[in-house]
Amino acid sequence: MQHHSGEQPPHGPGGRSSYGPDGGPAYGPAYGPDGGPAYGPAREHRAPRRRAGRRKRLWLLGAAVAVLGLAAVPVLNAFDVFSDNGEPMTFGRPGPDGGGTGGSGGAGGASGTADPKVRMPTGPQAQFTTANTLDDGTKIGVTTLHGKKSGFTGKVWVWAPKEYYEDKYAKSAFPVLIALPGGPGYPVNYWMGTDLKLQSSISEWSQSGKSKPFIVVMPVLNADDKHYYDGSDIPGQPKMGTWMSDDVPDLVKANFRTFASRDGWAFMGSSSGAYVGLKQVLQHPDRFKAVIASGPDTRPDSPLWRGHTKEQRANDPEQLAKDLLARPGAPDVHIAFQIGTKEGGRAKLESFMKKYGKGPIKTRLQVIEGGGHNARGYIRGMNDGSMEWISKVMPGPTPAP
Repeated sequence: MQHHSGEQPPHGPGGRSSYGPDGGPAYGPAYGPDGGPAYGPAREHRAPRRRAGRRKRLWLLGAAVAVLGLAAVPVLNAFDVFSDNGEPMTFGRPGPDGGGTGGSGGAGGASGTADPKVRMPTGPQAQFTTANTLDDGTKIGVTTLHGKKSGFTGKVWVWAPKEYYEDKYAKSAFPVLIALPGGPGYPVNYWMGTDLKLQSSISEWSQSGKSKPFIVVMPVLNADDKHYYDGSDIPGQPKMGTWMSDDVPDLVKANFRTFASRDGWAFMGSSSGAYVGLKQVLQHPDRFKAVIASGPDTRPDSPLWRGHTKEQRANDPEQLAKDLLARPGAPDVHIAFQIGTKEGGRAKLESFMKKYGKGPIKTRLQVIEGGGHNARGYIRGMNDGSMEWISKVMPGPTPAP
């Protein structure tokens, strides 16, 4: 069963996801700067130790620079001595007093803009802390979301491109890409790491015209690391379908300038995350327009479905595709499949495209030469064509006249 391949990598120093040369994990369990867990409940109760750890790092910095000179600085920087990870942050644009404004939180609806296509942040403002910083200075923030509709509580990481902070886009909406990992996807979504270069690649692609400058949203995929929930509301289980379709988008709408219509909303994912993104787009075509599905399966197969055949069928992408084709006036959805030549599953994707890739369902297959079932290869496929294809059907920010 391909989409339950256990692709989730552990995380190395600083909370960065890390792959070895073969696409497998390069590091063991994650630890924060104080030696405690980097994520999860145990981490949330370690603020005093984190501050003590910061003081210790600064002391070590001074000692190292005194002994070794400035040559020690790059080495210490690699170990997050200068990092502000864990510190409060905002996605708002800097105000006159240095505080954030106009980005996170704020008036609801289209307040502040005459464009009905733009949804300004509705609030309430979430409390983000820095999880990672890119070379261009943009930050990946993380918050704990208490899902009002699903009842599930989990982590969500978010990154906004540098254009988001520019004055000319202050009243413009930005498209949203919900990025889902493979493997358990809990308690960490590996797309929040900087080594896979998802965010930096989007920055480069937007500069070259291959991609729109997406806001990237990275929620946890499953409710725990014991089961796969298929991004669905399985009876008697945490409502991970509602978490993905309602709570996560609601968080983004509350804190960011987004498009009011479904045209500005898409998924991307690898392995089990690709299956969930595919299912969500076919299940909610009025909310999401497109998906990049890399190495997915096309059928739900969680053992938690046992005894719930009717509900399982209602979450089957093939059944959902049939229903969409039969729906009068159905909105178009755009599915960019990706598959590596060194992994299985290509025949199934080609069969899916032949059966359902017509009418409102637009499909494309990116074959990644030499690619395996791993995130690095899928980023290469996005660069080779998938991201450009998706971006052509989605709106981008509009600069002020």
